[in-house]
Amino acid sequence: MKPFQFKEFTIHQDKTAMKIGTDAVLLGAWCSVDDYPDTILDVGAGTGVISLMIAQRSDAMTIDAVEIDENAYEQTVENFEKSDWGDRLYCYNATFTEFANEIAEEEETYDLIVSNPPFYTDDFETDNDARNKARFTSSLSFDNLLKGVAKTLSENGIFSVIIPFKEEENFINLAKENKLFLNKVCHVQGNTTSEIKRSLMEFSFHSSEVEKEHLTIEIARHQYTDDYINLTKDFYLKM
Repeated sequence: MKPFQFKEFTIHQDKTAMKIGTDAVLLGAWCSVDDYPDTILDVGAGTGVISLMIAQRSDAMTIDAVEIDENAYEQTVENFEKSDWGDRLYCYNATFTEFANEIAEEEETYDLIVSNPPFYTDDFETDNDARNKARFTSSLSFDNLLKGVAKTLSENGIFSVIIPFKEEENFINLAKENKLFLNKVCHVQGNTTSEIKRSLMEFSFHSSEVEKEHLTIEIARHQYTDDYINLTKDFYLKM
């Protein structure tokens, strides 16, 4: 498996079941760092790509990642160490629930929490355990994700997430139960004729009018829209 080369860092992905996908890159590029977050947490690091993108985009001194799968954890650590920002990046091998409980006990919080959570909630699971862990919500349900976020997000912090569009309503309602309110949403479709596939969402403890955005990725195969190019050009080599 060849490493994935970005402009300012490289992602090795030979050890992990989950390879670099558009979802992670979308979230890493879209999540807001406008308020200069000082402490950042990436839940379900996978290869560490989102953390690395945020390290490139911000001056945050603490960027922590948590990853349950041992191989993915090792891969993330390796990618962190080989980057220019190794001193700011740290990965923990734990479940998010364990991690969140520990952080809450220490009364620490994060200004920005990001997650590209596992999401095939459908009942089929493959024989590959690592891939199941990465892809199925049995390893981290939306409920557990939101409970953990509510415990570890700072009072004025932001939680950014990408999920399937069809799960959006359910996710917003679960978030409300945890006192987290939707502030911003971006609906993503592959091309102008395809259905909306993903929802990029931003939550906080403060209720506000929801800011709505729309993003189309391609005009034609491998012909990207200006919006998508502008969002990802600091990362992709060929943009």
